[in-house]
Amino acid sequence: MSEHLADWTKGEEAITYQTCGACGHVQYFHRAFCAACGASGPRERRASGKGRVYATSLVCRAATPETRAHVPYNILLVDCAEGFRMMAHGETGLAIGDAVNASFKPFAGKLVPFFTKKT
Repeated sequence: MSEHLADWTKGEEAITYQTCGACGHVQYFHRAFCAACGASGPRERRASGKGRVYATSLVCRAATPETRAHVPYNILLVDCAEGFRMMAHGETGLAIGDAVNASFKPFAGKLVPFFTKKT
């Protein structure tokens, strides 16, 4: 049975991921099994919040009425230090390859990961 850690999807300021005890695979989307080998019960761990920008896209049109107040906003793909890639919000002006750190900000009524350039 895997341990269940609260994270940003449950309103806590944390990012969690999973590792497989059988093959060592690292995955961000939480599942009851390893996406690489199918073993059950991957272990949940808390991420450091450190990473590097893989891609960035500035959103200039609101997708929903709730996001209208946030336009323009930046969406990133971040390669996290622990070996998984995640999509998150980030400050404008970030470039591919920038080292970043996660914090958390409200967005359209939810608390979401928000990456800023590492200083």
